[in-house]
Amino acid sequence: MSMTAIPTALSAEERDAILDAVREFAQTRLAPGALDWDRRKHFPRDVLAEAGELGLGALYVREDVGGTGLRREDAAAIFEALAMGDPTIAAYITIHNMVAWMIDQNGTPAQREQWLPRLATLRDLGAYCLTEPGAGSDAAAITTSAIADGDEYVLTGVKQFISGAGEASVYVVMARTGAPGARGITAFLVPADAVGLSFGANEHKMGWNAQPTRQVILDEVRVPASAVLGELGGGFRIAMKGLNGGRVNIAACSIGGAQWALDRAIRYVHERFTFGEALAERQSVVFALADMATELVAARALVERAARAIDEDAPDVAVQCAMAKRFATDAGFEVANRALQLHGGYGYLQEYGIEKVVRDLRVHQILEGTNEIMRVVIGRGIVGA
Repeated sequence: MSMTAIPTALSAEERDAILDAVREFAQTRLAPGALDWDRRKHFPRDVLAEAGELGLGALYVREDVGGTGLRREDAAAIFEALAMGDPTIAAYITIHNMVAWMIDQNGTPAQREQWLPRLATLRDLGAYCLTEPGAGSDAAAITTSAIADGDEYVLTGVKQFISGAGEASVYVVMARTGAPGARGITAFLVPADAVGLSFGANEHKMGWNAQPTRQVILDEVRVPASAVLGELGGGFRIAMKGLNGGRVNIAACSIGGAQWALDRAIRYVHERFTFGEALAERQSVVFALADMATELVAARALVERAARAIDEDAPDVAVQCAMAKRFATDAGFEVANRALQLHGGYGYLQEYGIEKVVRDLRVHQILEGTNEIMRVVIGRGIVGA
């Protein structure tokens, strides 16, 4: 398969078999530990390695380097299924897969052979370093520098909010090699053992507690010229194409987490009696559940459409991905929050798990481009700006 070829679609039987295996993994290996991992801020490397054994470490990477070679539409369904077990770990797996895809699509044969067989196992992990303390939504304004020195580059700067920092084996770092603006940015592959690479403290977060989030600090980190990923000055293009997929993936995770919360709410309203009748007998409750279910079905349709747009390299792929991300992450958070409300005081208790999903899904409206930026992307696409 060439680098630009569309992967062959799975048959219905193949897709069902894969999703059944992923759902079983989510139910037996993610869900039982999710609350404990959240409470202890524990990153379950052993469970990630088990996910790697299922082929989840390089879902849309080519098979010659250990990838699974799936279409994005099938991968999105897998991420949704994983998020029903634990949105935090599912979200990290999506970020890892984005890193693997970047190397697969833009790497030299040597880079692909060096990193992808190991990343595919999910024993070696990847991290993506774009955001900086002073450059979030305005990603083209990054100031981390990469200065050429003979046959090396010297990287200096700080990256912010990096998932997997301190645990990853390779970091895809966006750094400035040229003039201000998008065209001056280049992507580099920085190994974890690079001299001058260090990490900040693990951030104290509202959610996503089971995956580490730290600063990545580059203090005159030297890498060979062969560490450049793609073309010199091509880093911003790689970042934006990667984020198209990242937006679809995080949207899928929102749907999975919210679907889990909705399923729990449906069960609860049959079990909970007030004023002599089950909550499920009250029209206001039924209407709330109807709206929640409808929003998730609509969100899933947008995600599937955007994923197909990536596979087909549609001209409006960025707009479709932004639409899916904006709608699904907003809907996912609102559905989870309504599920908490339907549980009353019990929804606020940690042991029920609903409040964790609400906390986890909230950040999906911020990362991979805030939902305000998604509106900018969509609006520009509509008016032709």
